[in-house]
Amino acid sequence: MINTGETTDRRELRFASVDELRAEIDRIVAADNAGTLRCAGNWSAGQVFNHLAAWINYAYEGYPIKLPWLIRLMVRLKRSQVIHNAMTPGIWMPGLSAGTTATEPVPTDEAAESLRRALVRLQSDEAAPYKHAAFGKLSHADRIALNLRHAELHMSFLHP
Repeated sequence: MINTGETTDRRELRFASVDELRAEIDRIVAADNAGTLRCAGNWSAGQVFNHLAAWINYAYEGYPIKLPWLIRLMVRLKRSQVIHNAMTPGIWMPGLSAGTTATEPVPTDEAAESLRRALVRLQSDEAAPYKHAAFGKLSHADRIALNLRHAELHMSFLHP
C-alpha cells in the first residue's frame, strides 16, 4: 500500500469549472480504455470516480458517517483554505477501515458515468439538504469548489 501523504508521483491539477473536470474524466477514461492509464495511488480510476460521485451525492441523500465533534471542529477551521486552495493527501477519517467511504472497485466506464450524473446534480438548482459531514453548511458555490478540490486530490494520482 502506498502512503499517499508522502508520494511525489502526483499530477498538479486545478479545475476552474465542472466542465474542466468533465474533460479530465474523459481523458482518464480514454487512457484507461487504451491501456495507458497509470495509477500512482492505491485506487483504480473506477474507485476514484465512484468515491467522488458518492461524496457529491451524500449532500442530497445523506452522509453515511458522523465524524467526532473535535475532528469536525478542526476541519472547519481549515474550510476556507481547503475550498480555495487544495486538499491534503493521505488523510484518513477515524473509524473507517479504508479511511473513507465508497472505495469499492467499480469498472471505470460505469463509475465515470455515475460521476457525470453526480456533476449534473451538483450544478443543478436541486437543494442539497444535508450539511457536509466534515465542513458543515456550505453555499452552492462552496459545495462546487469543495468537490472540484476533492476531484483534484484523487485524480492527481491518475496519469493518463
